[in-house]
Amino acid sequence: MSTGAGPAPHSDDRDDGGRDYGGPDNSDRDYDGRDDRGPDDGGPDDSGRAEPENSYRDNQQRLDQGMAVMGGIAGDVTVINTPLDETVTDRIIKPRLREGPYPEGEVRDRLSGFVEPASYVRSRKVLDSRILVLRAGSGTGAGTTAFALLEERHGAGGITGLDSPDDLARWRPRERCGYLLQGLSPAAAAALGEVVLNGLAGLLERLRAHLVITVRVDTPLPADTEPWQVVHHPPLPAEVAAKWLRSMAEAGKLTPEQEAEALEHLTSADFTGYLHAHPLPRDAVAAAEKLGELVVSGRPTATALDELQTGSPDSARRALAESSHRADSLSLMAAISLLAGQDRTVIEEFSAILRPRIDERGGPAPAGEGARPPRNVLGLSFEDRLEAVGARLLPPLLGAAQRYPVQPVVFSGRHRSEVLLRFLWLEYEGMAGLLWKALDDTPHRSGIELAAGQAIGKVLAHATGPNTLRQLAPFAASDRRWRRRLVAYALGEMVERPDLTAAVRRQLRQWSRSELVHLHCTVAETCAGVYGLARPATALALLDAVLDKPGKELEDGLRTAVSFALSALLSETANRLPVLERLREWQGAEPGTRRHRLAVHAVTSMSLTAFPPPGAPAEERIRLSDLLVCHPEQAFGLVVAALNDPATHEATAMGLSLIENDPELRQRTFFPHLLGALSGVARSHRGVLRFVLRRHRTRTSPSAEGLAS
Repeated sequence: MSTGAGPAPHSDDRDDGGRDYGGPDNSDRDYDGRDDRGPDDGGPDDSGRAEPENSYRDNQQRLDQGMAVMGGIAGDVTVINTPLDETVTDRIIKPRLREGPYPEGEVRDRLSGFVEPASYVRSRKVLDSRILVLRAGSGTGAGTTAFALLEERHGAGGITGLDSPDDLARWRPRERCGYLLQGLSPAAAAALGEVVLNGLAGLLERLRAHLVITVRVDTPLPADTEPWQVVHHPPLPAEVAAKWLRSMAEAGKLTPEQEAEALEHLTSADFTGYLHAHPLPRDAVAAAEKLGELVVSGRPTATALDELQTGSPDSARRALAESSHRADSLSLMAAISLLAGQDRTVIEEFSAILRPRIDERGGPAPAGEGARPPRNVLGLSFEDRLEAVGARLLPPLLGAAQRYPVQPVVFSGRHRSEVLLRFLWLEYEGMAGLLWKALDDTPHRSGIELAAGQAIGKVLAHATGPNTLRQLAPFAASDRRWRRRLVAYALGEMVERPDLTAAVRRQLRQWSRSELVHLHCTVAETCAGVYGLARPATALALLDAVLDKPGKELEDGLRTAVSFALSALLSETANRLPVLERLREWQGAEPGTRRHRLAVHAVTSMSLTAFPPPGAPAEERIRLSDLLVCHPEQAFGLVVAALNDPATHEATAMGLSLIENDPELRQRTFFPHLLGALSGVARSHRGVLRFVLRRHRTRTSPSAEGLAS
């Protein structure tokens, strides 16, 4: 059942006259009486299906996936007709950096393990002047500190993120809140100065707002900005680890006894020495999580420390050097790194595809002298191979959405996969190309687009040169959706780095102007995730751009991708009004254009069922009744535009009838007043007039329905 936003709270005795449906501002449009219900909702092509027997011809239902045939056979029989390409992962990744309000829940989660650093008192004092420039190294927790400082003054729901501009002097605060700019660009840092900061401080003072800017410690700043600067030093790692263990206990992940045991291990010489050598907050969090695993499973302390050490760059380099002559080990290490958390069969399959490609790098084996040792035709077992490269199997899992058990494969070290893949990809000639080719030859398995996309994105965040984003182009232009989703996940990881935001934006704009529809799909898929949620205004502009092809058909893949992106944006309340306004603009576009076809699809779906329609990928499904409850003014304008449009008139009229005939929906949407508002604008809108007159003729007692005279 489709769900949307819940009903607006109201008492049973509330006067319905309080609901105000604002009049639309659309221009008059001629109505020619056509009955165009818009494009189909899509689905697999069933032209090749065998015709059922004549006796069952009237008892079949065609679904988006599969066909249910009913008859006198003691129940229903469902014949599954799944497409060859397995279900693609449509998981929406939440961004850590945003251009806009941060959800309150995300801020609270981020601050759950926060420990005040030594520079916190100084930072708080400088922020009293409305602006703080926090200089810090990578991974020192400066972003979390900035959240904590702003949360003190504006609460967890009062923090708004800024995208780094080239000139901060052009930015103007508009609300009383805490503004956070993470990762000031070098151009903006060079343009910053005393005059700019004093001007911004005056504007912030009037609004009683605050601004925190984080800057990399190696980014030069003008000398006259020193009064606003504070050098951030990370908190002690032991304190971070202890706070993290306490938060794990508060969340119910550890019992009080396990928490006490883990804290005792934390003070031991072994863990104290590890934290002394790894002082960053992320290392302390890794140690705390490993201690949590240790006390739950009862594993030895030495094993936990060894697994922490294997995640270091030095350990990864040694592992690659030791396996440099063995294609089987290298291919397995690459498979685990690229497809982290995937089932053992998927890892084995990818490793088998990659291994001969690596073997070819060394050329033919040299002619040996003397007798060779006998060959082991059986080879090592999979678990022995895993042990040789420092990996292990996790217990089998069976989730609610899985059709079969999954036994993930992981490295023992927390960061081992990321570091190993980065070295393989960036430091060894030709390895990146081999990995792309092996991935291209690998049959799709559910979930590999998410695992590989995130892994590649983390690697490319460390890459340099003009080919950094170009190597994504072949998969971005693919006709297979899982490959386009892989690119979307990779770009979502990269855009979390402030210094790469501009490059990703330029690449998406370039693809949005291409003539290749598959590149347009990739742009839309990218907007359905980190990029879209972090920068909703930019995402809507990109979606508008991919639909800016007059006279072109709206391909099924593009319609699905854009609909999915809109559903991702609609999943956050702050984005709903801009999305509705954009849909209304597309409704008014020239009939036959991509924009108009997409609007017809959306309005038809939400009127009759939900948007996106059942069976299509979606993060949030919205119905017309949901919009009338939560956003009555914007929904009214959309209804007027839809009734005026011949392509959506019938579907919208039917949707309104469904609402009217449902007593609960009729009450929640204040339907009589909606009818009154429609009657009030009917004279200037022919489609609305047709709906009102037709309804008037079909009602035996119009006055009883609350229709305004």
